[in-house]
Amino acid sequence: MAGRTAAASRGAAALLVAVCLDLSLCYAAGLVETRSPLGHLARAWAHAALRCSALTAVALLFLGHLDPVLTRVVAAHGLLPAVFETGSHALYGEDSARGSSLDARRWLTCAAASLAAALFWEVIVRVTVRDTEGDAVTVRERKQKARVLLVRVLRMFRPEYPLLLGGLAMLTMAASCEMFIPFYTGRVIDIVAARYRPDEFFSALLLLGLFSLGSSLGAGGRGGVLMCAISSFTCRMKIKLFEALTRQDIGFFETTKTGEITSRLSRDTPLVGRAVCLNVNVLLRTSVMTLGALGLMAGLSWRLSLLVLMEAPIIVLIQNLHDTRNQRLSLAVQDSTARAADVVNEVVSGIRAVRSFNTEKHEARRYDDRLMDTHVLKARQSSLKAVYLLARRLTGLAMKVIMLYYSRLLIQSGQMTTGNLVSFLLYQSDLGDNFRTLTFIFGDMLNSVGAAGKVFEYLDRKPEVCMEGTLKPDQLTGHVIFHKLNFAYPTSPNKAVLQDFSLELKAGQMTALVGRSGEGKSTCVSLLQRFYEQQHGDVLLDGRPLASYDHRFLHQKVAVVSQEPELFSGSIRDNIAYGLAECSLEEIQEAARKADAHDFIMRLEEGYDAEVGEGGGHLTKSGRQQIALARALVRQPRVLILDEVTSSLDTDSEKKILQTLAGCPTQTRLLVSHKLKNVEAADQIAVMEDGRIRERGTHRELMQLQGSYYKLWSDTR
Repeated sequence: MAGRTAAASRGAAALLVAVCLDLSLCYAAGLVETRSPLGHLARAWAHAALRCSALTAVALLFLGHLDPVLTRVVAAHGLLPAVFETGSHALYGEDSARGSSLDARRWLTCAAASLAAALFWEVIVRVTVRDTEGDAVTVRERKQKARVLLVRVLRMFRPEYPLLLGGLAMLTMAASCEMFIPFYTGRVIDIVAARYRPDEFFSALLLLGLFSLGSSLGAGGRGGVLMCAISSFTCRMKIKLFEALTRQDIGFFETTKTGEITSRLSRDTPLVGRAVCLNVNVLLRTSVMTLGALGLMAGLSWRLSLLVLMEAPIIVLIQNLHDTRNQRLSLAVQDSTARAADVVNEVVSGIRAVRSFNTEKHEARRYDDRLMDTHVLKARQSSLKAVYLLARRLTGLAMKVIMLYYSRLLIQSGQMTTGNLVSFLLYQSDLGDNFRTLTFIFGDMLNSVGAAGKVFEYLDRKPEVCMEGTLKPDQLTGHVIFHKLNFAYPTSPNKAVLQDFSLELKAGQMTALVGRSGEGKSTCVSLLQRFYEQQHGDVLLDGRPLASYDHRFLHQKVAVVSQEPELFSGSIRDNIAYGLAECSLEEIQEAARKADAHDFIMRLEEGYDAEVGEGGGHLTKSGRQQIALARALVRQPRVLILDEVTSSLDTDSEKKILQTLAGCPTQTRLLVSHKLKNVEAADQIAVMEDGRIRERGTHRELMQLQGSYYKLWSDTR
């Protein structure tokens, strides 16, 4: 504490001595100005060097060092008057400061400008922020990353380039015409205020009307063309993202919440197209308007133009302060919105459980908590925007007051007409808005690219399960071997589900996999379907690893019917032929007969064209399982996996299906069931325990062994 107090005392003393010394040097320079043999510019630079040296000496004497920030302040404060005098002399051939220019007011002005420049530099270039992963990065690095994403988004607009070029042409016409509207407005005022000449008046009025019409037509056409481009881009991006999502491995969907995925599709994808395209449109239009306005303003009054340009650094400073903080809040709002959407998806998908356990109020409170998190973040955004708008408008108001005062002097001296002033004020009003728009749009464009970054994360993600196999043999026997598998789910990588698991499914035979719940039976089914990649070992089909087979070919030859089958909205015919481009009604009916589904389908009013509803909600649970079985059988697979397929069927249907399946000697069948009476006729029964095969044999052999299978069979009696 004592060290901090001493340092603060030294800093205060250094500041006091530096101010007194610098003011003394300024007044001394004013006294010797008329007696010096040096020219005006030479005196200015000699004075600047002396002041910089004196201030540096004071800092070293009191503080013992000169850090980079203080160095920049001292240099800017000492050199600013000399730079200003040199610029005035080079541009206008005159010296702007004589004698009284070095009084206290000029000194305060230079000090304020130096501090403002130093603050501008520190905020824009040197400020560091925390990114979403918690790593320290500079604003420059973050914006560089955003620029890379922006370039990538613009490249993805390539199919819409003709539309964008058409919009650019209309934008150019609208901006060019709009630039001349203030000029001819002032021209009309000058003609009316001075000696009225009808020809000049009507000529100026006609040109004003033509430019207004051209601006309106260009603006309207530009908006329509760009909206078409946005719609086309959004559709393509949604399709690309959806395709990328459907190619992901099952582990991705287990670790990524549904609300986040749907938020990327429904919210972020349109945001990318709309924000980037419209912002580029506004950016180009504002750039053209700004450059044109500056040229015309310089022609009307270069003195007022220089005064107006002083507003630009202040606007940029305020805008960058706003954008830096608003970008972090925007990303937080996106994540918070996705979490709220995830709660809705969970409740809607599990509404039966919510109703069963009477947790409606609990879920409402949970959703309210997520919405309140979003509300708090949006409130911070609103507060930040309010402060930003206040600072921006105060700056604009101060600049207008200064400009009006100076313009009065120019009109009195005859250097400017009233019409020119009106034109200049119109340009100045638009120019201030243009400066603010340029800084805002550039920052908003980089912020909107944050949404593009999240979309590109999904587009660029490579599935952990390789699907690049090419093997499509003409003949496939269906011989499956699980060889020394070790596997843990991505959500629980440290919990092994299968350990040194080995099992052979002989071609044309039925193998039953039994065991208590949680022993890994469904995991074997998932690995045979290539939903996951095992950590060690191999799954072989006809002696080849599953990864070497073509993805589409493999899932046509290996079919599964699960205990909770997934049906899609549409007709029964569509669900049975799901994924098959060419499948006749006869083939569909034959598969339905094998699944004992044909009779109940024909009893429906629309038969095979009857709608199953969302998730098959119009059918009973047994009906859904029979449709799912028919969907598997219509593919005529070489390997058929039946995971508790008869759990919801009545006894007669169960017997018919099992008899049908037993009469398929060319198919390799894997039956997973807790009903041990269904597995008694299997060619081979494998008993799982602790992720391994404990026993293997026929029903008779395992009963004689009186081991794990015997205990399971006894428990089910």
